[in-house]
Amino acid sequence: MSLVISDEIIQASGLSEQELILEVIILLFQKNNISIGKASQLAQMPLLQFQNELAQRNITIHYDESDLEVDLQNLGMME
Repeated sequence: MSLVISDEIIQASGLSEQELILEVIILLFQKNNISIGKASQLAQMPLLQFQNELAQRNITIHYDESDLEVDLQNLGMME
């Protein structure tokens, strides 16, 4: 499934398409909708780079056992 964001929304945001996508990913992470591993994967950033992005924004990194399980499933290490 794909999501189409109109040019009008992108222009109104004042961000590039890639910047807007990153903002959405970070918002999903902040709301605990996705794990940090999934967020870095979606952002196409190495985990450390994504963590640095969060740190620059003063966003607390939450990571617990359920996040670990999700990340392991995403990596195909758990069934």
